[in-house]
Amino acid sequence: MSQIITRGGVAQPGGAMVYHTGTWRTQRPVHVHAPAPCHHACPAGEDPQAYLALLDEDRPREAWEALVAANPLPGVTGRVCPHFCESACNRREIDEAVGIHLIERHLGDEALSKGWDYPVVTPPADAPQVAVVGAGPAGLAFAYHAIRLGLRVRMFESAPVAGGVCRSAIPTYRLPREVLEGEIERLLALPGLDFQPHTRLGQDIDLQDLLQSHAGVFLGLGNQRPHAWSIDGAVPEDLHNGLELLKEWIDHGAVPEYRSVAVVGGGNTAVDLARVLKRSGAERVHIITHNALPGQGERPGDEMRALPREVTQALEEGIEILPHRGVHRLLLQGERVIGLEMVHMKKLPDANGRLVRIPFEGTETILRVDAVIPAIGEEIDPRGLEALLEGDYALRTDDNGRTAHERVFAGGDMNGRGGTVTEAVGEARHAALAMHAQLTGTARAQAAQGPVADWQHINPAYYDATPRARELVLPIEERTGCAEIEPGISGPQARHEAGRCLSCGMCLSCDNCYTLCPDMAVLKTPEPTTDGSTYVFDYDYCKGCGLCASECPCGFIQMVDDL
Repeated sequence: MSQIITRGGVAQPGGAMVYHTGTWRTQRPVHVHAPAPCHHACPAGEDPQAYLALLDEDRPREAWEALVAANPLPGVTGRVCPHFCESACNRREIDEAVGIHLIERHLGDEALSKGWDYPVVTPPADAPQVAVVGAGPAGLAFAYHAIRLGLRVRMFESAPVAGGVCRSAIPTYRLPREVLEGEIERLLALPGLDFQPHTRLGQDIDLQDLLQSHAGVFLGLGNQRPHAWSIDGAVPEDLHNGLELLKEWIDHGAVPEYRSVAVVGGGNTAVDLARVLKRSGAERVHIITHNALPGQGERPGDEMRALPREVTQALEEGIEILPHRGVHRLLLQGERVIGLEMVHMKKLPDANGRLVRIPFEGTETILRVDAVIPAIGEEIDPRGLEALLEGDYALRTDDNGRTAHERVFAGGDMNGRGGTVTEAVGEARHAALAMHAQLTGTARAQAAQGPVADWQHINPAYYDATPRARELVLPIEERTGCAEIEPGISGPQARHEAGRCLSCGMCLSCDNCYTLCPDMAVLKTPEPTTDGSTYVFDYDYCKGCGLCASECPCGFIQMVDDL
């Protein structure tokens, strides 16, 4: 006998289970773990969302292990990285970006203070051995990831100690030596790593010999030779290169004495050197740069490459920055500089639409200085690399760092793609993955493709404005020596900051979908599922109303056509 339902009818017990209302559906909800913008923006490949979630759950060691799965030097990069992740953070649309670099640094320091070891197993004794030339950030990161993948590593370094540019060119007030040395010592102690200092490519070792005795070679030499600099062929007799002077101050604590000096360049080396010269007694220190100050650029690529906070601190310390200027002429007395003529310059499109620096006639001004110091970058030292370099001393690599020789990979400054420690770490990781796949004949795991969980996926109604953690900064009058200017944040501050993460594209376990589903078609699971959530959809009863997707705070639920 058929059952007749009327408006005044009463539902029978279990009646809701009889009618599979999912047959009415034209769209269905699905879980989509889209990469968070911070993850997508990080050159090192870090997934901040993952380690922030673990720290928010008060699991700091697991958070650090998730962090070092991509980056073995978080105490270093947390201090010196431009923080690409924070520039992409969706939280900026609510109040301020999550202080990811503060947490990265905190976890790095916590690991050192508590003696946490990298989660790495000893490579097999018969594993392929690869050579790493250069023990800067790229070489160290490559060695770390190669060992994680099961390879053995022999590392060569021309200097007596590892560290590269992090040790030789970043002042201690930005990167304390105990942090750098702590992370390097832990890395060099990894099983399967043989470190050989005082060994220079092209002098003590030869690339062809390395290829004969190793399964592959990674070059992480950096750019070590200053770019040539002159103004219409004029070169002061006592010309010093900026990076060389910075290294001299770091190694010996002294630089030449100047009353008034101009540093030419807009990167971190120029800013660091200017601050060092001021600390060393120079009355007036000027930075002359073709670029705009941070935040004042008219188009992409127009701003100084130096970290914005470093520029701000330099200005606080009395450094005079002259943006959109170029050196037009040197004023010499004999071979000695007594001043220079500057001209205003800007990037403008030429006849082909390419942006070029154009000087403006009539804007010339004279600046009286005792010295002009170029800090305009470095280039590859070609010794030992002649077989790989092209005519302009450029080392060409593919996206995985592979050079013209199939068993030689390279990363860091020398491939010309970036210039930061974080970019060097990321390039080294990609190269290690590619070399391992090549040596083992396995397919390299590819990163998940798909759209990033941008602001359009976020439901801001579920997030309150919360102040960002503020770290203390050393007062200006105390910035005279090597004391670190930014001492970092405390453990409670770091955990609070982790709680500000919106968990873009990943389940928050907030129960919104479970609580709000009108058909009770969202079920909770006792353990996390394969997609990382603790919920599953019962499509027999889901009508596809989309309420779960619209009320998901972090964009983890999306509606798709039910084909």
